[in-house]
Amino acid sequence: MRSSANTPNPRRNGALRLLVVLAREDHPKACTGRRLLRWGRVAPVPWDDARSPTPVVLDPYAPTPLSTADRKVAEDGGVLVVDCSWNRLAARGTFPGARVAGRSHGVRRRLPFLIATNPQHYGRVAQLNTVEAFSAAAYLLGRGEQAAQLTEGFRGEEEFLPVNRDRLDRYRAATGPEGVREVERTLFGGP
Repeated sequence: MRSSANTPNPRRNGALRLLVVLAREDHPKACTGRRLLRWGRVAPVPWDDARSPTPVVLDPYAPTPLSTADRKVAEDGGVLVVDCSWNRLAARGTFPGARVAGRSHGVRRRLPFLIATNPQHYGRVAQLNTVEAFSAAAYLLGRGEQAAQLTEGFRGEEEFLPVNRDRLDRYRAATGPEGVREVERTLFGGP
């Protein structure tokens, strides 16, 4: 895929390299991952591409939350999202990205609890679409401007960062994964 003039260049401006694997489970017109690809904001990755550097793989079933401790891995290898259907994800109980994350490289991380603002899952906790996941990851890893740019042009997404700003700031200020878990307990309850 060729780069357009407005596509962030990770080598020039410090933007994170964002990678997507399309599971092709959603309706093509509703798939935010496809739009991000079409608009040149992310790069495609085939399921079995073992040549790329170690990415952070966002996996909703990973036990460890994404934190600023993952910044170096993300800066070196990027952030990878598998664009798949939440309905099929819940039905099968496994993450299709396990094949990607299970390779010899790939650091599996889940996003901390955030509120979705996309039309399909508005107000639901932890049911983010692909653009929200990328935006949250970029923000948590210190790329606030990139996070905001990612959501431009998506219906409902102009609310994502403002709705989650306090949560994102608290997660970003936390020290490592255990600090993020403590913030989650404070914000959402639990043991």
